[in-house]
Amino acid sequence: MPDTPFALFDLEGPATAPRMVAPAPPRHPHELRIVADASDRVAWLRARSRGVTATDAAKLASRASVRTAAWDKLHGSRGFGGSRFTDHGRTREPVIADWVRRTHGIDPSSLLFHAASDNRHLATPDGLHVTPQGALELCEIKTTSRAWRGIPRTYLRQVWWQQYVLGAERTLFVWEHHEDFVPVDAEPRSRWIDRDDDQIAILVHLANELLAALRPHAEAASEARAFYRPGVLA
Repeated sequence: MPDTPFALFDLEGPATAPRMVAPAPPRHPHELRIVADASDRVAWLRARSRGVTATDAAKLASRASVRTAAWDKLHGSRGFGGSRFTDHGRTREPVIADWVRRTHGIDPSSLLFHAASDNRHLATPDGLHVTPQGALELCEIKTTSRAWRGIPRTYLRQVWWQQYVLGAERTLFVWEHHEDFVPVDAEPRSRWIDRDDDQIAILVHLANELLAALRPHAEAASEARAFYRPGVLA
């Protein structure tokens, strides 16, 4: 039998098609500006202390309010530390957030973001969602012992600040009325709040005044840390 040459590889056979890797989905601009996660409370609080948050911005009703906001920023606000009402709010927030997710498709969030224009401008919305059209929508959740006729102005400032920081067009504001910490209604109430660039411009100006008021204290603290040199036995 004559010898028949053969090849280890069939060069005339069909070429193996290269494996296609699906491109990563495009990231929304706000996803590139994450500062911290509230699940790491120490890191979250530390990051918040270095800028103006939505909680701070809510207090900025006028130039006169900047001094009060600066004092609260330096010494801590009694309302933020905790009370029966804030404890109730923390307990109810995950329940209300689940209702928001089921009824409006907005996922809960614990991420702290900074604004595109200034990394000292910070916000942690309670929820966020990117629509199929690419628009960013936020959610803010509150519990209250009062029957509101309208959304309090301080919370509107908080919402507008969050919209500015994240670049959102509107926010679903959700609140649950309770009496003696028992919800009054079967479901929370909600209302969409549109972005207001005029109000945002006012808040940004006052926030920068607040940062200017805090700057001497920050510089003094930095100098104190630089001056201290621990001894060899420290």
